[in-house]
Amino acid sequence: MTELLFLLTLVFLGYVAREVFKTVAEIQSGQASPGNPIPAAREEKTVIAVTEKIEAPVAEPAPVVQAVAEPESTDATTEPASAVEPAAAPAPAAPAKAGLPERGPNLRNPATGETAAFPTNYRFAKKWLKEALVEEGLLDHIYKPSELDGAGAVVVKEALEKFRHLDKYHA
Repeated sequence: MTELLFLLTLVFLGYVAREVFKTVAEIQSGQASPGNPIPAAREEKTVIAVTEKIEAPVAEPAPVVQAVAEPESTDATTEPASAVEPAAAPAPAAPAKAGLPERGPNLRNPATGETAAFPTNYRFAKKWLKEALVEEGLLDHIYKPSELDGAGAVVVKEALEKFRHLDKYHA
């Protein structure tokens, strides 16, 4: 029975390959078969471009600083006046949160010296970090994943925020 199924599959694949090669040959030679019109004779679709007048917000021009010419002096020790260049505007700095890095501090276990990135979620926190949360009194016990529903998640999130500001664990 499997041989028959295999044979039928081979016949089908042969038929598909023959039709594909025949179609490709017709397209390349430009001949038309009764079922297929010549690709060049097909109706071309035109694209109509719609343009709308959109006004872009107008930026205010920067103030122009002009150089003031100093009167010429007869003293040969002075240098000629140079053009005053406008000062470059300082790039806006990203606001820093209480002196901590943007991604959070790297944490260091004081007992073993192991370092780890500050976890974004309690479930991904290292075991020593969970134990340190309990030792510092921020949590009453180490929470299991099943306990991290509504009320437990809020308590853990607050404890993690308080733990972030403990300098003892910063790397």
